[in-house]
Amino acid sequence: MPHTPMPPQNRANAKSMRKVMTDAELRLWNELRAHRLMGLGFRRQFPIAGYIVDFACPEKKLIVEVDGSQHGDADLAAADAFRTKRLEEDDWTVLRFWNEDVIRDIDNVCQHIVVTAGLAEPTE
Repeated sequence: MPHTPMPPQNRANAKSMRKVMTDAELRLWNELRAHRLMGLGFRRQFPIAGYIVDFACPEKKLIVEVDGSQHGDADLAAADAFRTKRLEEDDWTVLRFWNEDVIRDIDNVCQHIVVTAGLAEPTE
């Protein structure tokens, strides 16, 4: 799959962001890295359509974002909605989880990712 043209500065930003992950991002990355989650291949701080997403599984066109409390701010929430809409226009599915959900309930977060990727049935 060819990459969307990305300014060199954005690629450099993505690379530097890989070195300073939040606790929640690091916890989720430890579940996703090296195909650990049902064989899904995720990339972290991955440039897509002019944005840098937290985690992306190109094979399934699945994006996982881990958001801190600042994303509850109306302006940032509106920007997130616009960004999600733009990514969905390119046929990506975007999942968003709060930091707190990842820290407190990583198993359900991972289960939701697996279900969305089509590798498991939803549980009740």
